[in-house]
Amino acid sequence: MHLRTLSSAACCTFLLATASLAQSGGMDMPAKPGPPLSEPAVANVSLAGGGIHIAYSTPHIRNRKIMGGLVPYNEIWRTGANDATTFETTIPVHIGTTLVPAGKYTLYTLPAPGKWMLIVNKQTKQWGTEYHQEQDLARIPMKEKELKAPQEIMSIGFEDTKAASTELHVKWESTDVSVKITTP
Repeated sequence: MHLRTLSSAACCTFLLATASLAQSGGMDMPAKPGPPLSEPAVANVSLAGGGIHIAYSTPHIRNRKIMGGLVPYNEIWRTGANDATTFETTIPVHIGTTLVPAGKYTLYTLPAPGKWMLIVNKQTKQWGTEYHQEQDLARIPMKEKELKAPQEIMSIGFEDTKAASTELHVKWESTDVSVKITTP
């Protein structure tokens, strides 16, 4: 019985000392979880009785060089942050001239100065940096233009939407790349 009391006292003393040390700053404790640095976002559009849904995470510039730096030229980019960017369409669509059947895909890009490619990949539910070229459905040229003012937070969205067409835009830093999407 005496051994159990002694053991309990030693355990309590250890716990109190550890808590006191942590509160005084003498011990590194894990940081409290906070909001993610790259918040989740979505882009949706309705076309010809169907819809397109894109889910991605929004990285920020945070005083970094983005194009040709954090987003290296001539290398596959996850087109966002964290989990891979997903593209889901309920109807078949043409992205550029490529027919993309209804379904769920992952979007990547291949940035280069003045020449970007949108990559529609059949693999889904992976981390953003996990890329397998053999899963590519298509590589589609994108148009690039310069934004009038720098954009701190990366965005994916739809513009110039009509009943059977829209433009998919990826904007960040001073770059706006886009591709036309139409229904067959």
